[in-house]
This record gives sequence, structure tokens and C-alpha cells, in this order.
Amino acid sequence: MSSKFEMSGLGKLTYYLGIEVTQYDGGIELRQSQYALKVLEESGMSECNPTQAPMEFNIRLSKATEEKNIDEKEYRKNIGCLRYLLHTRPDLFFSVGVLSRYMHEPNQSHGAALKQVLRYLRGTITLRVRFTHSPEVKLVGYSDASRNDDGKSTTGHVFYLNDGPVTWCFQKQEIVALSSCEAEFMAATEAAKQAIWLQELLGEIIGKVCKKNEQVEVEHVPGNEQRADILTKSLGRIKFAEMRSLIGVHDVSKDDFKLKEENVVINLKIA
Repeated sequence: MSSKFEMSGLGKLTYYLGIEVTQYDGGIELRQSQYALKVLEESGMSECNPTQAPMEFNIRLSKATEEKNIDEKEYRKNIGCLRYLLHTRPDLFFSVGVLSRYMHEPNQSHGAALKQVLRYLRGTITLRVRFTHSPEVKLVGYSDASRNDDGKSTTGHVFYLNDGPVTWCFQKQEIVALSSCEAEFMAATEAAKQAIWLQELLGEIIGKVCKKNEQVEVEHVPGNEQRADILTKSLGRIKFAEMRSLIGVHDVSKDDFKLKEENVVINLKIA
């Protein structure tokens, strides 16, 4: 790029837009630990007791009119902050996505669910995503669908470049599927569209490596290996921990090796 644009060399990237970057011989890691601490401080949850899952298993939230409403402005602010964390925290995608549906009239149940997400965040500050170097370029995706009470299923998919998650999605299907099979086909169709787009994008970036096979190969994935499962439903804490590891979110504090890194510290009082 320096041959076409006037640029200044500032060394290795270590921090940008609230995202901390660690570069090492084997690859790169992204996390938002300092930003997460700031979110907890501004929400008054920096000293809360942590929990092991962001949502209760099989939780059912609705716009219950008999429940008392809570501060809409504060609720929106917290959800907005959590949504920015999704850049490096796909494990939060389902819970934050569900709570985002109630931005206009949040009630006490939504507020309690939001607090649980923040408690989970409190105990998982050190989680991050990792991207490793590899001579082979392999694009693999997982898709899933989960039926909701209103008939419209939830679609989720996640794509990996080698072992690193590069894109993930959680959304409600626009129409009511007539069966769970139809819902799965709709989810797979959306995932296929994403796969084709990613193939074209990677082909432009790294040449013909990703264009050798311009087709999308579909395979059945057993439930215990379905990485998109964490994007479509609330799971029990043990299952959630297993899926979180499979989806590519790791705990830097529990690694068996040490990384030589440069940390940028944010003053939370003035940031």
C-alpha cells in the first residue's frame, strides 16, 4: 500500500477502536477487555458476582404488559455498548440479539436478563478470538435454526478461515416456516449466500486459492459439533462452555503458553 499511498510506519498494530490486538509468531488475537471493563463500570456492574452463562437455559422473554417497565434510555445504552463487544465476542451474540428486540419497551424481566449478561461479562473479561497462520486456506461454515414461540425461527451461522471465526450472524427469519426442516433449509440458504460472498472476497484478496472450487459443499453436522448452536438458543452452562470453545472464543488467562504482547491501558474515568 505504501507504493500507492503516502503512509507513516507506526509499528505493529496493538489497539484500534476499543479492540486490543496481540500479534505473535503464530498469528493474531483480538479482544476488548478494557472496553468490557468500561461497560461494566458505566452500568454499575463492575463489582457484581460473575455467572457462567449469559442467559438462563430455555429462557422465554416477551413483551409482558403486566410487568413494570424499566428505564428505556439506560437499557438502550447498555445494549448498544454490548453490541459493540460482538466484534470479538460471538458467545454474546444470541443473548444480546434477543435483548435487542425489546429496546422500545423493556420491562423488569428484560432488565434481569440484561444484568445476567453483564454478570457473565464480568467473569469472562479475558476471552478473545484467535487467528493463526496456515499455508492452507480453508473456508468452513456452520448453520443452524431454532424455532421460537411466535413461529418464526432463529437463524444462525458462523464461518471460519482455517480455525479462526471471521463472520457470524444471528437473526429472525422473515417468514414462518411450516416445519423445522424448512427452517433449517432457510438457514442453510442464508449461510450459502454468505459462503459464496466470502469465497469471492477471499479470491480477490489472496488470488486464485479460494476459487479452485466455486461450489458450496453441504454436510450434516452432529448436534454435539454444531458450532452455530450457540447463536440460535440459550444453553445450559456446561453445554454453553463447550460450544463457546468450539466457536473459537478462548480464555487468554488459561493458555499453556505466554505471548509477548504490548497492552494499551485506558483510563476509564476519562475515556
